[in-house]
Amino acid sequence: MYTGGCFCGAVQYEADAPVLNCTWCHCSMCRRLFGAPSVAWFSVPRTQFRYVRGKPAIYHSSPGVTREFCGVCGTHLTFADDSTPGELDITTASLDDPEALPPQDHTFADSRLHWEPICDDLPRYRRTRRDGALERA
Repeated sequence: MYTGGCFCGAVQYEADAPVLNCTWCHCSMCRRLFGAPSVAWFSVPRTQFRYVRGKPAIYHSSPGVTREFCGVCGTHLTFADDSTPGELDITTASLDDPEALPPQDHTFADSRLHWEPICDDLPRYRRTRRDGALERA
């Protein structure tokens, strides 16, 4: 089981295995929402996730996409896309132990900021995993 929550502790969650994906996202939307060059996420089946304290605020960032965050401190917690109804993405850094789930690939690598080098040998995807891996640059 994985546990985590927001910075202020108002919202806490639990997520059971299996973990479906662990990724480092470089998309422009994540950059703008987080104010960071990239964001690490992990995915679990939606049925394996639950809030155990508090209720998150909800933001529909685009059609079919729901993001949840703490309405008190602003910590982003989850991303749900109607195109993958059985899956929920959770911010890795919101875990109590983020070292437990390091990224296993890079998504939206074509969108990364050029001053943020990718300095590992993890697979890179132009956009999503469905698009296929990029050759190493």
